[in-house]
Amino acid sequence: MKVAIITGASRGIGRAIAYAMAGKDVYIAICGRNEEAIRLVSQSLNKDGCVCHAFVGNVADYEFVSDMVQTVLSEAGHIDYLINNAGISEVGLFTDTTPEQWKTLMDINVSSIYNTCHCVVPSMVSSKSGRILNISSVWGLVGASCEVAYSASKGAVNSFTKALAKELAPSNIAVNAIAFGAIDTEMNAHLTKEDRALLEDEIPYGKMATPKEAATFAKQILSMPSYFTGEIVKFDGAWI
Repeated sequence: MKVAIITGASRGIGRAIAYAMAGKDVYIAICGRNEEAIRLVSQSLNKDGCVCHAFVGNVADYEFVSDMVQTVLSEAGHIDYLINNAGISEVGLFTDTTPEQWKTLMDINVSSIYNTCHCVVPSMVSSKSGRILNISSVWGLVGASCEVAYSASKGAVNSFTKALAKELAPSNIAVNAIAFGAIDTEMNAHLTKEDRALLEDEIPYGKMATPKEAATFAKQILSMPSYFTGEIVKFDGAWI
């Protein structure tokens, strides 16, 4: 049985990845803060023959993550895949970013990855196998005006990915990240019709990617040989 943990799976890319990975003889643990949404995803996956366990909580809370991982290990015995998708964004001038907004964003986008990896890696090292995929952004590579905190958090994710990959390579554990461009999810729902059109005009491919396209690519990265590790791979329609 293949076992995966996917954070931030109640919507968007995380939910799409859960559906892409689901199947018979697959155990998927999903988590999110929206109880109703995460339960609906779990119910849908279980109907399709997948074993799905939903956890409601905040991945920025170490104790919540630790309890979730221990439950998965007790039920499934091991963890093959860890997909760190949970994340939030803040759009606005840097000078308008409050200390509270900065801390919340860093906790959810960066500290959550420390939490999940810190709890999952020992079992992967013990089994000498595993795949960790961190969901990042092109803004972590080049930065974005009016998204300083978000860009900084994704830059941290990228560095974390490269460093952990070097540390875990001797244990046959691959650690990679996908730097996504514009994906048509709720995170971009704030865009007006005009702003969306301007954004898509900037993308050579001419449109945002769908969550399903993003999930298909994520699944392909997870299926790569473990020698493919320490990479930050763009998926942005040649935008950046």
